[in-house]
Amino acid sequence: MTPEVSALDKALAKVCELCPVCLHARYHQQGVVFEFVRNVEQDICPFCKAYERVHGKKAHERRG
Repeated sequence: MTPEVSALDKALAKVCELCPVCLHARYHQQGVVFEFVRNVEQDICPFCKAYERVHGKKAHERRG
């Protein structure tokens, strides 16, 4: 059972999609920024959490 994604989740996920830090982490997959996003996304950032709910992937994982 997966809960439906709300409009708020989609709006918050859009912020993560356009975030320069998250974009850098998704593209480069290594380095300080990547580690920062990987460690912050689960505990602190509501945008990264929404990104995972909407896309089914972590904010640091490559899109494809």
